[in-house]
Amino acid sequence: MRRTGRPDPRGICAAAAGILMMVYGISRGEPAVVLEKAVRVCMECIGIG
Repeated sequence: MRRTGRPDPRGICAAAAGILMMVYGISRGEPAVVLEKAVRVCMECIGIG
């Protein structure tokens, strides 16, 4: 563990990659797909669907 006062470049790269993947998923409409699947699973667990 370094204590130089500067952020670790690997952490910055990992955060940037995560943000880019989130933006890509949002641009493809993935949140709607995930919500649809979550509702379907919940309905099956309750026994309605």
